[in-house]
Amino acid sequence: MQQKKPMEVLLVAGNWWPAAARLATALIEHGSNVSAICPPGHPLRYVRGVREIHTFSRLASRRSLAAAIRRVDPDLVVPCDDRSVSQLHELHRLDPQLRELIERSLGDPAGFDVLESRGRLLDAARKLGIRTADACTVTSASHIRDCYTRYGPIALLKVDGSSGGQNVHIVRSEQEAAAAFRRLTDATRLATALKRMIVNCEPQALWSWRRRHKAAITMQAFVHGTPANIMAACWQGEILGEVSVRAISCQGPTGAALVVRLINDKGLSSAAALLAKHLGLSGFFGLDFVLEHGSGAAYLIEMNPRCTQLGHLKLPRGDLAGALCARLARSETRAPSCPIVSDEIAFFPQSWQWQTQSAFHGEVYHDVPWEQKRLVEALMQPPWPERTWLARAYHLFRRPASPVAVETARDSVASSATSSARRGLVGRSFRAAPCPRRAAETARH
Repeated sequence: MQQKKPMEVLLVAGNWWPAAARLATALIEHGSNVSAICPPGHPLRYVRGVREIHTFSRLASRRSLAAAIRRVDPDLVVPCDDRSVSQLHELHRLDPQLRELIERSLGDPAGFDVLESRGRLLDAARKLGIRTADACTVTSASHIRDCYTRYGPIALLKVDGSSGGQNVHIVRSEQEAAAAFRRLTDATRLATALKRMIVNCEPQALWSWRRRHKAAITMQAFVHGTPANIMAACWQGEILGEVSVRAISCQGPTGAALVVRLINDKGLSSAAALLAKHLGLSGFFGLDFVLEHGSGAAYLIEMNPRCTQLGHLKLPRGDLAGALCARLARSETRAPSCPIVSDEIAFFPQSWQWQTQSAFHGEVYHDVPWEQKRLVEALMQPPWPERTWLARAYHLFRRPASPVAVETARDSVASSATSSARRGLVGRSFRAAPCPRRAAETARH
């Protein structure tokens, strides 16, 4: 019997988020041949098993992405950040030879314009009956006063194309709203783009500046509650698997989660299924919600049309990377070895770097890739751009803000402890997390 050819996957990572490297390890474990295009010093370069690594050009990032796609000739392209999604959308429009691959990887191109705009995405969600936070597109400094009057006394200002909590401002007055609008407008200037390209080593900064006219600024009503997320693997509008979590600790008031608790929420699952079908999505996507205090109602905040930090988690029912691999290989999803059996998970290295108190609660599983020794060592260092001499010199004059984790209210700790003890606890401390099989594999390498 002829053995099936492994799936060829190209990961596209324009920033230094660890999620891309963690997804790579999961795809490799499921038998895929993984290649990547990323900046120098990226965590993907420390993942054992990645076959080819291509480097983004900071002056011609889209051209270097197209060249990497042609060189690898993958079965699937997986973007790991929002700018990479937008570049793939643009390549679909400009390069007919790549259209079939991009449609297979991302889904129906009729939905690409919706994915590029927070405003259009929320409008589409509302028409599908999904509860959303009220929002409007801000067109000028004078318009922002009208928007604040409508959504105050607390509101959020965001710019399209931002992610991970960047370029998101909480405003509590008309003056704060106007000042935040000016800062977001300044963020589209050439000087800012050059700084991000040279000091922050962002390979897509110059490309993003060239299309700045497409980056709309949105004001959104502030919903008092707890952040929650769902990530899904899907194929041609059909959900293959999903993981939902509630944040226990976050990177500041608008940033990504550091410690999460697994949940089952029908509202999150229903919203994911409706949007996946409506937009004809393929690959991975995530949805950000706020669970309103008191009612528990889930309000959709935004969509991340890419993989998020939940895609590699090995839960008893499987992981999302495995669900997508199984669908493309037309095989059964494999049960993971050493699954996570705790409901609470601390992401590595984020929870360690931010020194979040919730990460050291006795029931938390620390998601450390022990089988990837070089990757662990790389992730324990600051991101590569922060270690360059140019960045260090720049920050002598402009010190970056010190990170402060935001803790959310924890569900009943006693019931959580009882539940975890009943199923078998994994990872009582930072150093106690690896399963015996992984520890043995690490020792051999």
